[in-house]
Amino acid sequence: MEKGKIARINALTALSRRRELTQEEKTERETLRREYIAEWRASTIAVLENTRIVTPDGKKHPLPKRQK
Repeated sequence: MEKGKIARINALTALSRRRELTQEEKTERETLRREYIAEWRASTIAVLENTRIVTPDGKKHPLPKRQK
């Protein structure tokens, strides 16, 4: 996510502590938060998919998939 968008989320959060946000500001903040969380999840999943467990005999195994 762009640094400008993260800065905007932070600015809106700081503003919400001083006064009530307008409906447009609330919508903008929520949209930016959802985008941030989606990118964070995608990044975390990519890291986990590329993580390998190395056994004492030197074999590499991917992390097991989580059961739902």
